[in-house]
Amino acid sequence: MSDTPWQRSSFSTEQNECLELARRQGAVLVRESDDADVVLDTSPRVTHGLLSRIKAGRFG
Repeated sequence: MSDTPWQRSSFSTEQNECLELARRQGAVLVRESDDADVVLDTSPRVTHGLLSRIKAGRFG
């Protein structure tokens, strides 16, 4: 997946300790930057729900 345009938060450090997201064929791909060979895929709807809950502080 080297041709996949991965994005990470601007709050991430350069020490490869962050999650990266990408879109491919309607799916959202998620990986941890220090283990880039392990990639999870999910739907945009599930990703939106997760991010909304995080922003609302439900995982305190």
